[in-house]
Amino acid sequence: MLSPHEFATLMLVRQAPDQLDMNRAELDALLERQLVTLEQCAAGGRRAYLTDEGRTFLDVLHPSGTPRRSTRMPGSGSGEST
Repeated sequence: MLSPHEFATLMLVRQAPDQLDMNRAELDALLERQLVTLEQCAAGGRRAYLTDEGRTFLDVLHPSGTPRRSTRMPGSGSGEST
């Protein structure tokens, strides 16, 4: 089971890998679980990528084809008549 911080780090790898702090302890846990992999960049830095297992883990929790819940409040301009 992933900790909340590990889960958040996994989501960052998927959504915003350039904003990820490569020194996060959670990244080591994700590497051990083989949910992410690190690759060397041309500039000498490292970049994290999801493995197939990491992608599957996130897809099970929220498949990309599943519509997101609306943040609109009921009755706030949604065409309902009162």
